[in-house]
Amino acid sequence: MNFQAPRIGIPYRSASEQAENREEKIRPYVEAVEAAGGDVQLISLLEPGKLAQLAGELDGFVFPGSPADVNPALYGETAGPATQQPDRQREETDMALLQHAFEKGKPVLTICYGTQLLNVFRGGTLVQDIPSEQPSSLTHRWDHKRGAPEPHHPARFLPGSLVARLAETGETVVNSSHHQSIRRPGRGLRVTGSAPDGVVESVELEDPSHWVIGVQWHPERQRREGSAQNDSGIRLAKTLFEELVRVAARPRPGGLPATAEIPGNLEGR
Repeated sequence: MNFQAPRIGIPYRSASEQAENREEKIRPYVEAVEAAGGDVQLISLLEPGKLAQLAGELDGFVFPGSPADVNPALYGETAGPATQQPDRQREETDMALLQHAFEKGKPVLTICYGTQLLNVFRGGTLVQDIPSEQPSSLTHRWDHKRGAPEPHHPARFLPGSLVARLAETGETVVNSSHHQSIRRPGRGLRVTGSAPDGVVESVELEDPSHWVIGVQWHPERQRREGSAQNDSGIRLAKTLFEELVRVAARPRPGGLPATAEIPGNLEGR
């Protein structure tokens, strides 16, 4: 029997990037999944009517970063002065896909904004702006418009956690490009990685039967970084995608899932 690569869905980073056919920022995610052996399906943010059928055909998901911030109203707050405009189409797409993935037990890897939205989906809250709310923190935001190098810092992992096992070490160096982070973890999520200043760097689902990992850094870029990183950081970046694809290739109870209807009403989440 010929091996069929698992199909991994990746939503576009933003509605505006998709509408303008700008794919340079989504390409590193695609390349990372393909290098790990997965077959990528980019998921439109502009065609909600096709989402339910497509989701049912996919085996796993990567939720990427975004130039937007999660709407604070979704976690009961008003927007602060440093909070970026939300992307409603990205939020609704991610929420619907997350609901499907949790109902069907499909593996999920979330990255940066994707991790923040995962946390909100599970009822958690966010730090809206790390520099203003935690002024003694490390530099987490990348000022790339001014030509600054991307920040890097250690991430320390909870012993025995899935991310610690994948990293094969209790600490590694990760890249950093964000100004928000998890404040209160959502239902069933446990913090498994933190920066030295306490900023949450990774979470995972407490249920060991469902592979769900969220990371605050950008492994899609780090996997191909050179001398700026230590070997363990590069290895972990590659392993995250390889493990996602491996788990997505496993049969789930009941065989292949049937196409499920994905509700679009997100009120109350």
